[in-house]
Amino acid sequence: MSLITNTEPGIRIPGTSSHFLNPTGSRDQREGRLRYLTGGSGAPLVLLHTVRTQAEHFRHVIPLVQQQYTVYALDLPGMGYSQIVPGASYEEPAMRAAVRRLLTELDLRDVTLLGESMGAVLALTTAADLPDRVRRVVAVNAYDYAGGIARSSLLARLIITGVIAPGVGPLLAGLEPKLVMRAILSGGLVDRTALREDYLDELLSVGRHPGYPAVARGVYRNLPSLIAARGRYADVTAPVHLIYGEKDWSRPSDREANRRLLPRAEFLQVRNASHFIELERPDVPAGLLNSVA
Repeated sequence: MSLITNTEPGIRIPGTSSHFLNPTGSRDQREGRLRYLTGGSGAPLVLLHTVRTQAEHFRHVIPLVQQQYTVYALDLPGMGYSQIVPGASYEEPAMRAAVRRLLTELDLRDVTLLGESMGAVLALTTAADLPDRVRRVVAVNAYDYAGGIARSSLLARLIITGVIAPGVGPLLAGLEPKLVMRAILSGGLVDRTALREDYLDELLSVGRHPGYPAVARGVYRNLPSLIAARGRYADVTAPVHLIYGEKDWSRPSDREANRRLLPRAEFLQVRNASHFIELERPDVPAGLLNSVA
């Protein structure tokens, strides 16, 4: 197994510290060691990031809510500073298992789950799996529709298509020029200044971890499993808040389809915001969370 030797991110979030869940059984071995950030006080709030990011994605949200919640921001398997396990699956069920592991091993109850993009899907499916532990779900720009990040721009479509392709895909996954990474991530922002230089540098640094190109490729290829996971939404019994950026990659028909699957969910559309709301409008999810704490 590949263990990351550098476990300290370049970004520090005041009032938080890094911790690790070590694998204890054969099932855990497939996910490896999981890293999470925690801090604050109050009921547990679990934060789930999206494709090609990590716990520090919530750097602007955490300071706004840690007076009301004890925050647990998870690095999903292989991402951030969680362990890279050769041959691991990055399909939705495997990543959901890691979220369940966090909740059950730490014995978290009365949990609010907030996820963005891929993390929003995992928040909903984990709530379906663990109804006795989950109090509320906030799903921001759920990433559960055909095309995914390829909708953000022509460049993203070309790059992601190449990365997931057989043959040349593994080589392309290991090539992440800063200009290209900035352009792809900026395709999920209305306010492009919200992509801070130190965060971009942090993501690129993580991308140089041994074995990370295989992780990135696996995650980009998991979109069909995220679409299939919509079949679990109807099993969610906790209150749900659906948040979408007005200019998110999802189409109105995608959003309406999820409203039909979750007819009791509260729906909020954020003006002048795109896919990465946690970066450009952290006040929106933070305000909602504080209002229901």
